[in-house]
Amino acid sequence: MNLSKSIREFQPLRRGTIALLVWGLLSVAGCGSDGPQGGPRVETFPITGTVTIDGQPVETLLVVCHPVEKGPVPTTISSFTDKEGKFSIGTYESGDGAPEGDYKLTFKWGQWNMGRYGGPDKLNDRYTAAEKSEVTVSVKKGVPIDLGTIALTTN
Repeated sequence: MNLSKSIREFQPLRRGTIALLVWGLLSVAGCGSDGPQGGPRVETFPITGTVTIDGQPVETLLVVCHPVEKGPVPTTISSFTDKEGKFSIGTYESGDGAPEGDYKLTFKWGQWNMGRYGGPDKLNDRYTAAEKSEVTVSVKKGVPIDLGTIALTTN
């Protein structure tokens, strides 16, 4: 057996393996950043509250903030209520708040089915149109907002 020929045949394989290993390590290193994901973010400020329907708190009610002035919206600004009817609006992450501006709030009481929220609105779409909403909030820089209790009805 020719030893020098075997070494020459092995070197390209070894270089390719090393290149692949280095590429893999660099790829994984880029995934562990401590900063926010998804690019630049607009500063947000907390908005919390409670929703009742016919005087009772409801769970999994979708609360959505719709900007009054049309413009670029970074993402959907929303929250779901917990079993006590409490919500904490989120823009980029759950509960991080909303950017400065004026908003109209809408409400939909659907259900979860196979990982998706939807189905018929248990409130018959009475509170889903932003242009008809009477619930508004004005978010100012550095001012957390507690909307208190928002009372909705089925009738």
